[in-house]
Amino acid sequence: MIGYILIVVILLPQSLAHPGFFTSIGQMTDLIHTEKDLVTSLKDYIKAEEDKLEQIKKWAEKLDRLTSTATKDPEGFVGHPVNAFKLMKRLNTEWSELENLVLKDMSDGVKHKSFLTVEDCFELGKVAYTEADYYHTELWMEQALRQLDEGEVSAIDKVSVLDYLSYAVYQQGDLDKALLLTKKLLELDPEHQRANGNLKYFEYIMAKEKDDNKSASDDQSDQKTTPKKKGVAVDYLPERQKYEMLCRGEGIKMTPRRQKKLFCRYHDGNRNPKFILAPAKQEDEWDKPRIIRFHDIISDAEIEIVKDLAKPRLRRATISNPITGDLETVHYRISKSAWLSGYENPVVSRINMRIQDLTGLDVSTAEELQVANYGVGGQYEPHFDFARKDEPDAFKELGTGNRIATWLFYMSDVSAGGATVFPEVGASVWPKKGTAVFWYNLFASGEGDYSTRHAACPVLVGNKWVSNKWLHERGQEFRRPCTLSELE
Repeated sequence: MIGYILIVVILLPQSLAHPGFFTSIGQMTDLIHTEKDLVTSLKDYIKAEEDKLEQIKKWAEKLDRLTSTATKDPEGFVGHPVNAFKLMKRLNTEWSELENLVLKDMSDGVKHKSFLTVEDCFELGKVAYTEADYYHTELWMEQALRQLDEGEVSAIDKVSVLDYLSYAVYQQGDLDKALLLTKKLLELDPEHQRANGNLKYFEYIMAKEKDDNKSASDDQSDQKTTPKKKGVAVDYLPERQKYEMLCRGEGIKMTPRRQKKLFCRYHDGNRNPKFILAPAKQEDEWDKPRIIRFHDIISDAEIEIVKDLAKPRLRRATISNPITGDLETVHYRISKSAWLSGYENPVVSRINMRIQDLTGLDVSTAEELQVANYGVGGQYEPHFDFARKDEPDAFKELGTGNRIATWLFYMSDVSAGGATVFPEVGASVWPKKGTAVFWYNLFASGEGDYSTRHAACPVLVGNKWVSNKWLHERGQEFRRPCTLSELE
């Protein structure tokens, strides 16, 4: 909370200095309301801190009385079993609770007055509907309907919400639910023209499918006609539910038998001289695909240098078009990124060599170090790092073959969200500053490992910095599947 206030206060003078601000009284009056909101937020923060301090005072007064009594006759005091028990209890638990209270960030407990109204949810649902994103249309319209059911007063009525909601559900292929919602709409407005038309159409479709199924059954066919989806959202994801579940922290738990095969170890880079005396710390995050986390693998000082180099170059992140090979922005990747070469700074060069030493993979044919920054809401939906068989020209211009492996540095902690998830296998890897994760995208045969399909979950609170290195096939010929020593 207080951080937010300070950030806004710092930014306000810059905004006011812009000459365009003085050309509109409307914008100037907006600033008055902004300042009022800041004052309100500041008061809320002060109240929360005062409440915390009051709790600490009560603890101090209680403990002061106890210690005053105990110090008069220490042996006699602890000689009583109840006093001895309570002393041990305080030292083992209550003082820890007090420490947690002292360190607690009270801004987490402040209830902000900003919230999404029915109108907000309805408008967001309409935007999604316009973009043929029926999945999110359903989510926003259901939230609007829920708030109306809870009694929120709004200029938007249930009929309008149900109108969009029923059709969005139908577009996703759920005729039963669409029919139910349409009937609910007509209970509120029996004369609604579009709803009456939709009702007849939905009933006709369901009756036709019933007849088709009956005919198929009469022909002793095992195949059944299923409702066809009349429209697929532009951001349709077959694994969306699992992806969002993993982003919420509801990961799939491994069986104890599989967990026993995950280890922590010290890794010397296959007897690399740089890591014999100070080996790297490795932790197995997942078994199939094998995902390894390296702890304390990049220092805070190195992180700051990489960020400083990248900040002036940050641009909206792009993807390689699988058909044309051109770089383009897409709605499912929301972040800013920059590329750093090893020759421009010794720190970047040192980081590149560290990756090579620990993986045994030649970085001379790897792509440059990509630095990415995700703000609140920043994400990258499920994707593959390697090129599939139907994308033969994806990395043709590089001339280095497919992406054999991915190395990903976490350069910040994230307050909430921001995990790297693998929906195919149910793995979630959470950001931890100073660590890195590594996995192979290709099998030893050169075939793509489809279980490595992964995503960067939306950042909910905070700021996420990462940097990654994509290592390619060329240059690895004697490391995968054999080494030079084996050929001699």
